[in-house]
Amino acid sequence: MNQSIDVACGFLGGMILSTEGGYRVLQHPRPERVFPRISDARWFLAVYWCNQRSEPAAILTHDGQFSFQNQAVFTIGEEAFIPLKDRSAVFNRCRTLQSGELAIHILKSDIHQTHQRLEILGLEIDPRYGRVAIVRALAPLSLTP
Repeated sequence: MNQSIDVACGFLGGMILSTEGGYRVLQHPRPERVFPRISDARWFLAVYWCNQRSEPAAILTHDGQFSFQNQAVFTIGEEAFIPLKDRSAVFNRCRTLQSGELAIHILKSDIHQTHQRLEILGLEIDPRYGRVAIVRALAPLSLTP
């Protein structure tokens, strides 16, 4: 591997290296894989970050859809993770954050007598598509003593 490295930057706990012809991600299972755009490398790391979580985690877009969800979300279901009616509020919370800033958002559930705590990270991964929210579930809070 005789590629020179011009720039190295961290992103979501991973490392992106600028090389001749594109960008490499150290965490990629194929180290020779070169992404043509830095946004492609960032998308890979966002998906990788979600996939490494044992708790439910997903990438939420401005239209209330998950562009990626990990196995834990598939197991419990999208509606159980973040009900469709609450996704707009979750995404709007991400809009108030600086890029890379974390926030906690509470979803109230009268049915289960709990509050679901979500950690939200607002990111600009690809300027062509705008901001996304990387969301993961934290331990729920019980409303009953």
